[in-house]
Amino acid sequence: MAQLSTVTPAEKKRMVYESREFAKKALEKDELCWAAHKWYGVCLSDVGDYEGIKVKIGNAYIIKEHFQRAIELNPKDATTIHLIGLWYYMFADMPWYQKKIASTLFAALPPATFEEALVYFQMAEEADPNFYSKNLLYLGKSYLKLKNNELGLFWISKAKDYPARSEEDQQVHKEASDILKSMGR
Repeated sequence: MAQLSTVTPAEKKRMVYESREFAKKALEKDELCWAAHKWYGVCLSDVGDYEGIKVKIGNAYIIKEHFQRAIELNPKDATTIHLIGLWYYMFADMPWYQKKIASTLFAALPPATFEEALVYFQMAEEADPNFYSKNLLYLGKSYLKLKNNELGLFWISKAKDYPARSEEDQQVHKEASDILKSMGR
C-alpha cells in the first residue's frame, strides 16, 4: 500500500516502519517462514530509503541473507528470486559517487555485477514465466547493460506489452516505452 501514489509521504513512512515491525514479529514467531524472510528483507530495504545511504548499504548484506533464506525455504518463489536479482542490479548500477561515499564508510561494498543480476532475473522468469512486468523490464535492462541490445530490446518490448493491472505495471510500461523510444524503436 505504501507504493500507491495516493499515499502521502508521511503515511508512506509510517507504513514502511510499521511493516518492518510486523515482518520482524513474523520472523520471531516462525524462523522457517519463507514469506517472513522475504518481507523482512523488503521492509528493511524500504526503511533504508528514509535512513540514508549509510544505513541502506549497511543493511544490504542482511537484506540479501533474508532473501537467500526465503529462497532456501521456498525455491519456487519467483518474486524473491527477482528481488535478489534487483539487489545485484542496484549495486552494480550504483553511481560512482555513491560507491566512493560508501567505500569511505565500509571496508567493502557488496560485490555485484549485471551478469549476476541477469542470472536471477532469468531464474525468476523460469520459475514463473511472465509473472511480473518489472522482472521483464529488468531482464531487458540487464541485457542492455551487458551490450546485448537484441535480447535487451526483446525483454523491454515484453515489459511494454505486459497488461497494466497496477500502478507499478503502468510505471514499468512508461519506462519500457521511454527506453524503446530512446533507442529508436
